[in-house]
Amino acid sequence: MYGVIGTAVVVAAISVWLIKKFKVKTIDGKQIEFHPKKFSKGQIYGGLLFGFGWAMTGACPGPLFAQIGMGCTVVIVTLVSAIAGTWVYGYFSGKLPR
Repeated sequence: MYGVIGTAVVVAAISVWLIKKFKVKTIDGKQIEFHPKKFSKGQIYGGLLFGFGWAMTGACPGPLFAQIGMGCTVVIVTLVSAIAGTWVYGYFSGKLPR
């Protein structure tokens, strides 16, 4: 898993560097712009919450349906939790600090 993520980070870093160096444009001919992201403590809290959930369930959110299809029905708890978490975020997103 670390190899996949690490490779993705390296490929993305090289791609961004090449886009900036050669001033690559989109298919429509528009300049590609990179904007700095503002830091928010919510990113830390959200990442920790997501990571703890992932660690406790032992299930990556991506293959949940495949795991359920294979008969790992206990993963349904993870799926329901993911849906509930998405709903809670949507409900409170307007009240969260930006």
